[in-house]
Amino acid sequence: MNSALYVLTDQPILPEEVTDKVKRREAGAITLFIGTVRELTLGKRTLYLEYEAYTSMAIAQLTRIGQEVRDRWPDTISAITHRTGHLEISDIAVVIAVSSPHRKAAYEANEYIIERIKQIVPIWKKEQWEDGSEWIGDQSGQNAYPDGKPLIDSDIE
Repeated sequence: MNSALYVLTDQPILPEEVTDKVKRREAGAITLFIGTVRELTLGKRTLYLEYEAYTSMAIAQLTRIGQEVRDRWPDTISAITHRTGHLEISDIAVVIAVSSPHRKAAYEANEYIIERIKQIVPIWKKEQWEDGSEWIGDQSGQNAYPDGKPLIDSDIE
């Protein structure tokens, strides 16, 4: 599996670059998911987000998800780019592209990918609100951080 398909970056993401990674003559469908920073979360006004990641593990887990997709939908190819660092409202946080001979598999695989990212990829989000900030637990919002922040690369090494 090509690791260039699965990328973390601190630079703005260009959706067409991610899409180009999955274009191929056999594909009759390409789905594109673009996750952006929203202003309101549970009634609170977000000023900006910060994403941090355990980089080597995040890339390994993105690659794992890509393989899961290939195993489940054999004719698909996926590419994922996730941004880290400081993101303003409306900035693109993640782009997922999936190509397939048929649209149903492309849609299903794309939805599967975003849910798996939230479940297993060590990328953490800090929300900065008007009245303070908080590290959100895992991206699925199911687990809080006992120490108030995630363990990042510098804490692990």
